[in-house]
Amino acid sequence: MTTEKKQIDFIHRQSAHCESGVTSNLLYHYGIDCSEALAFGIGEGLFFGYMPFVRIDRLPLTTYRCRTGEIFKRVTQRLGVTVVKKKFRNPQKGMDALDDKLAQGIPTGCQTGAFWLPYFPPAFRFHFNMHNLVVIGKDKGEYIISDPVFDNPVRCTGPDLMKARFAKGTLAPRGAMYFFDNIPGNHDIRNAVRSSIQSVCKTMMKIPIPFFGVKGIRFLAKRLKRWPRQLGEENAQLHLSQLIRMQEEIGTGGGGFRFIYAAFLQEAAGILENESLETISEKMTFTGDRWRTFAASGARICKCRAKNGDTYDDLAGILNECADMETQIYKELIEQV
Repeated sequence: MTTEKKQIDFIHRQSAHCESGVTSNLLYHYGIDCSEALAFGIGEGLFFGYMPFVRIDRLPLTTYRCRTGEIFKRVTQRLGVTVVKKKFRNPQKGMDALDDKLAQGIPTGCQTGAFWLPYFPPAFRFHFNMHNLVVIGKDKGEYIISDPVFDNPVRCTGPDLMKARFAKGTLAPRGAMYFFDNIPGNHDIRNAVRSSIQSVCKTMMKIPIPFFGVKGIRFLAKRLKRWPRQLGEENAQLHLSQLIRMQEEIGTGGGGFRFIYAAFLQEAAGILENESLETISEKMTFTGDRWRTFAASGARICKCRAKNGDTYDDLAGILNECADMETQIYKELIEQV
């Protein structure tokens, strides 16, 4: 095993979201020209769920994308890429295994606790144990990292990276690392795009449980209107601030994920030779704008700077509008693919 290794010839590309960015960059390294938007779309990243029975910091969980890890899993499966994944009980063995892969010139993805990565600005650190990055080298005791949410590769000391890889708490990574083992020569991108769109439409429209998909958006709208009366103004603001935080600060949130999916639909229009997907992409972009309007209005309420049109009833109206628009989008997508 070697402890010092020059940087792997790995092209770092900044992205909006860590998992789709890591997926895209690893595929690109092995000759598959896959943008972040294409990875997000093929990985069925678009989703919505409001789960009042699941709590984070004693407040309900809201998610705007699929479960962490599913994008990477679905993309590699659809493209026929074989992936090796490992977890470790012993932190030193986990670091030794990473060093071995670097010595072989293999860029290696790692799941980490973002709070413990020292290159994150203090204001952006929070206890999230599903942050993905790619380790691409080691130099003088520091690991060279392609973290897709940063504009350039970054460096991290061995002890700091070990602490991040073996962070404690919810969804503890346990040193999780992964790398490509076999990349087939032929990739059926057309079928991957088509089947992923069909699956997203089914997920957003057909799940019978009221907490998920467009039903979940409407369910949240009903709950949100009652928050001031049921919870009191202070607790209502706490619930709303958590909702906005999950949308705009963790990952790329409701609006951001809609924008990424709109970019995917633009690429899909060319891949499937279907210009109608361009028009649907524009509609998804507008939906993302409405999600961002919701976040801005909600933030003003939380900061006690509400303007005309900034009420809980107004917020519920925007959510129902988003649900209506997304319902129409998925119906049109089903007709086109």
